Amino acid sequence: MPDLRRDQLGVHTAERRKVESKLLMNKKTTYVTSPSMPPLEEFIPYLEKMWDSHVLTNNGEFHKKFETALCEYLGVKYISLFCNGTIALLTALQTLRISGEVITTPFSFVATAHSLKWHGIKPVFGDIDQVTCNLDPEKIEATITNKTTAIMPVHVYGNPCDVEAIRKIADNNGLKVIYDAAHAFGVKKDGVSVANYGDLSVLSFHATKTFTTFEGGAIVCHDEKTKDRIDKLKNFGFAGETKVFECGINGKMNEFQAAFGLLYLKYIDSYNAKRKTVALAYRRMLKDIPGVKLMEDMEGVTHNYSYFPVFIDEDVYGKSRDNVYEILKEKNIFCRRYFYPLITDLPMYKDESQQNAATLKTARKVADQVLCLPIYPDLDIKMITLICKLLTAQIKKALSI
Repeated sequence: MPDLRRDQLGVHTAERRKVESKLLMNKKTTYVTSPSMPPLEEFIPYLEKMWDSHVLTNNGEFHKKFETALCEYLGVKYISLFCNGTIALLTALQTLRISGEVITTPFSFVATAHSLKWHGIKPVFGDIDQVTCNLDPEKIEATITNKTTAIMPVHVYGNPCDVEAIRKIADNNGLKVIYDAAHAFGVKKDGVSVANYGDLSVLSFHATKTFTTFEGGAIVCHDEKTKDRIDKLKNFGFAGETKVFECGINGKMNEFQAAFGLLYLKYIDSYNAKRKTVALAYRRMLKDIPGVKLMEDMEGVTHNYSYFPVFIDEDVYGKSRDNVYEILKEKNIFCRRYFYPLITDLPMYKDESQQNAATLKTARKVADQVLCLPIYPDLDIKMITLICKLLTAQIKKALSI
């Protein structure tokens, strides 16, 4: 007789084993993310217009329409499109003429700190808040010196930083604030887009993000004069046909990217709704596993569910985060340790890593525990269930349950 008992997920045991066996035998790889693609037939008319116009870049029709559409969708006044988010970060620093030292987080993708290094700016790393994984405002003031000119926080996983506290610190010390909002497209705090905070806010539209233009990025600013400066800087510093007012860069977004972004905007809300469904399924299945800490939604925040991090406490779980990472990888399930190692552990930041290790104590702990599970709109519930079952199986083995 087949075993027809129902497990805690409501699946017949025999059926579950059959499904899991089939999934494990399937060589298809599951990655931490996979970009959603709007219907190809809906993109073809955009391509036909490009072929007819022969305008491929330099502030074409789609570029203009896309900027307008983004301002409306995000609820921001001014936005400047870029070829990618890193060039946008570099240009944001140039726009505000940032120099000296900038306080930022060690728990981020390397582009955050790299943009500072490329400008000859010294990144000064502050510790993070264990709940949000964002730069801890309480640790910022202790790192301010007479060389500090700005703060560059990151909305990690799309969790809004404590923007009020950071603004107060910046105002009290005469500092600029540039938010790395690469994870936070469409995220709102109390109904207001997080892209509205800071002197400038930088977005990424990379293929791994919730909203994508293949590659791409943007800077959000608050006035027309600043936008004009940004737009000139991203076009080599040209201020007319022959006049170059400053040493700019080529950061322009092309028409292909802009057209794809326009089409993608039609689907972003439905994609994020599916991401939320995936996140809720994970939470339901993982909520009672000892040693696995989950990140819950923040009160008053409209999330985009860009990542699903879990935090593995080896002392309780019985296996390290890296053990779990390898176990899942053996099953062709590729999670990511976002963000490990800490930026301060990288060789190009050896000078900054000389800081007292205790000052980055929380960041170190989080970096050693975090594992981002696969999350994207088309992730199959069977795969979600399998991932959760594999995590559950490891704790049972460790505790000999």
